[in-house]
Amino acid sequence: MTTGAPSSPHTDRPRRSRLRRYLPLGVALWLVLEIWLLTLVAGAAGGATVLLLLVAGVVAGSVVIKRAGRRAFRNLNEALRRGGSPERGGNGNGNGNGLTMLGGLLLIIPGLLSDVAGLLLLLPPVQRTVSRSTESALEKRLRAAVPGSLGGAFQQARIHRPDGKVVQGEVIREDRRPEPGGQPPPLTH
Repeated sequence: MTTGAPSSPHTDRPRRSRLRRYLPLGVALWLVLEIWLLTLVAGAAGGATVLLLLVAGVVAGSVVIKRAGRRAFRNLNEALRRGGSPERGGNGNGNGNGLTMLGGLLLIIPGLLSDVAGLLLLLPPVQRTVSRSTESALEKRLRAAVPGSLGGAFQQARIHRPDGKVVQGEVIREDRRPEPGGQPPPLTH
């Protein structure tokens, strides 16, 4: 029974993005490298040392995440008391609690590479660099967004005030055609 639909196995499918294509390979490579490093350290220093390193990473990561969460909650409460929005980064120097929490999460994940990456993310210069590069990449993607797409909606809905604050907004246009021989609608309501 045929349905009239093409039955070729080479039908056009949407292309996968590079991230979706290479992310599983990258995760598998990272896991193999983590296990290899753990066995290398266990052979040199002993299994008890590796176990202590892993437990210390979990404890340190938990403490970092807990402190960053408390700081973010405290900043939110202060901002709500003042009637404004929370400062960017919370501590006034532009570093976000999100990167600190990510550093803590990387410390919790078992492995030496993730621990080194987590410790690096706890350093303020590294946080500033990562934050700047992430913001610039996001701005570039938003500027290149096609009108009508999700990125285009975000680009159109932001209005920058002179004091640097961003006001969220929505434009509603009513296209009413004047009746033949009638007056056009007023510009303001």
